[in-house]
Amino acid sequence: MEKVIKHLDVLEICKKNGVKMTQQREIIADVINKSKDHPDVDKIYERAYKKNKKISLATVYRAVKLFEEANAIIKHDFKIGDEKARYEAASQWEHNHLINVITGKVTEFQNPGFEKLAHQICKKKGHKMVGYKLELFALEEACKKIK
Repeated sequence: MEKVIKHLDVLEICKKNGVKMTQQREIIADVINKSKDHPDVDKIYERAYKKNKKISLATVYRAVKLFEEANAIIKHDFKIGDEKARYEAASQWEHNHLINVITGKVTEFQNPGFEKLAHQICKKKGHKMVGYKLELFALEEACKKIK
């Protein structure tokens, strides 16, 4: 049974982990919390700047680094062309990503069958799995043309 992918609150995690939250950092955390598209730093900056014109790109870079160190956000290097790292709020359950290599759109999904298989592989090799990462790169348009 697939669990609902629940993203955690960046602000709450930061506060719990002792990160001093300024007004600007709170705005940046809110932007990440509300993002559904795994934005890069430039997109986070654009959205935060609309809310507060005093936020600089450097402030966003520093905040993102702090949030990542506090385990409040997850950094993804999907590496489609020269694309920058993208971010999302930490989540309660492991989940995977399907990346459209043309549009860059990221779709989140879970695959309990893969997780079970990964556990079995680790156990067979004498290891205990502590996490995994599955990223699928796809061409949506090509699939439509094949039908």
